[in-house]
Amino acid sequence: MANILVCDDDKEIVEAIQIYLENENYKIFKAYDGEQALEILKAEDIHLLIIDVMMPKLDGIHATLKIRENSSIPIIILSAKSEDTDKILGLNIGADDYVTKPFNPLELVARVKSHLRRYTKLGNLQEENSREYRVGGLYINDETKEVLVDDESVRLTPIEYNILLLLVKNAGRVFSIEQIYEAIWNEEAIGADNTVAVHIRHIREKIEINPKEPRYLKVVWGVGYKIEKQ
Repeated sequence: MANILVCDDDKEIVEAIQIYLENENYKIFKAYDGEQALEILKAEDIHLLIIDVMMPKLDGIHATLKIRENSSIPIIILSAKSEDTDKILGLNIGADDYVTKPFNPLELVARVKSHLRRYTKLGNLQEENSREYRVGGLYINDETKEVLVDDESVRLTPIEYNILLLLVKNAGRVFSIEQIYEAIWNEEAIGADNTVAVHIRHIREKIEINPKEPRYLKVVWGVGYKIEKQ
């Protein structure tokens, strides 16, 4: 059973999310500001966090920044704002996904399931016929989920890992933004440009010595992205 922390200062929203997720047999922990969320994360084994942006004491943005200092659990941001800048901000500070209020609870449940599948696969399960991949100094062990660059360990979120693995396994092949989104999120790529671009930038910042002149993760202008064969 997965443990999910729901954090929102609107108690009715928390209760509603709790009902839907408990129907899927998840164990729900509740918090009403970012400080409470951090305390629960320290005390409990939480597998996924749903957190609102605007809250008292410690908002969702700063809470996410603190969480990302030592945790890679999936984080879904809730926001009452629909502007792209707010969505990009959430991704920039380490969130894996965002849901704009008002939202369809069934869509939120579907996103929770999707992220938990990836997180479980990344952190806990070994796959049959697991393999190792190397492109120059970039190394991925898909059994241990270890990523090394020039023998230095690199810490990726589940989304970042899966994007990088997709590209490394197909080194030299160019993937469009739509192809990346549909392969990783398992849904139709509608308005996916910013989402994919932000995660690509995060990966570059972690695996490249100079992200502005990448050695591995290259853009093919007007087409998409690829891992350069070495």
